[in-house]
Amino acid sequence: MPPKKKPTDNTAMRELKQALKEGAPKNLYVFHGEEAFLREYYLDWLKHAILPPGLEDFNLHTAQGKDCSVEWIEQAVDCLPMMSERTLVLATDFDLSALGEQGRGRLLDILSALPDYCCLVFAYDLIPYKADGRSKLSALLRERGAVVDFPRQEQGELTGWIARQFRKAGKTIDSRDAEYLIFLCGDLMHDLAAEIGKAAAYAAAPRVTREDLDAVAIPRMDAVVFQMTDAMARKDFDKAASVLAGLLHSREAPVMILSVMGKYFRQLYTARLYLDAGKPRSEFMALWGMKSGYQADKLLDAARRFSLPWCRYAVRRCAETDTALKSSYGQEAETLTGLLVELASGRRAVP
Repeated sequence: MPPKKKPTDNTAMRELKQALKEGAPKNLYVFHGEEAFLREYYLDWLKHAILPPGLEDFNLHTAQGKDCSVEWIEQAVDCLPMMSERTLVLATDFDLSALGEQGRGRLLDILSALPDYCCLVFAYDLIPYKADGRSKLSALLRERGAVVDFPRQEQGELTGWIARQFRKAGKTIDSRDAEYLIFLCGDLMHDLAAEIGKAAAYAAAPRVTREDLDAVAIPRMDAVVFQMTDAMARKDFDKAASVLAGLLHSREAPVMILSVMGKYFRQLYTARLYLDAGKPRSEFMALWGMKSGYQADKLLDAARRFSLPWCRYAVRRCAETDTALKSSYGQEAETLTGLLVELASGRRAVP
């Protein structure tokens, strides 16, 4: 089973939002995290809060990756603002952990004496932000600035955001259909924003339906395999076989398809355990880090139709098939189809 995730601390993000509303951002920030949409949103807000319109070229200094250095940061920080109260220095994907002792010491001196007119932002997109809690540099970043993590959002925040995005486009959506969209396309806001735009343009009625989403949204492979495996659990072999044929035709790797199938049956096994123990859906979702109530409900509903020994058997057969798949070159599709036929029979007892 996956480990339980720690609750997300959004204090730094809330403080950043409040500072931007008041027009008083700090002069040092670190922006990092998986949710690129939020990171870019707040970075854009920060630019508008600091830079007067039309003067961005004079007061915005940017460098990325290898083009950025301690020397460049020192020069950019020293640049006085032109017809503006402040400047913004943006260093993207600057690997602080790769600095030598001398570079860290020099950067520490720069950050310790940042002028009031300058706002320095370290933003991380292509590389992760690595904080060494033992270093003086990391300690100063925490004390003098604000290390803001932009994590994947929780279900409630996402469904509310999806509803607001549709309202901006003149449409509405039911919360259950918003959860279905998360299941279908994932929980990253950048990906969801593109699908929301397509669905809003496609839907003829004021309210966007699940049929509208199915018509235009591009589902993740995880969602497609989940639908196939769910059809197997419901003994709908025709649909399961059709989905598998489509996946193989689109040249999805059989080992990847089996990986998602195995995850489904591990989740099904967990759902059966939670049902037997009388635990709530919320705990089941938290255990697997699910953002879609639609997915959780489908799993719990399927688990009610199978015994615990059969669920355990299905997990074991997926693991055994994985071994067979990796040792049967040229027979991957047949091996995967054989597993589908076996599990689609829906045996309740262990053979």
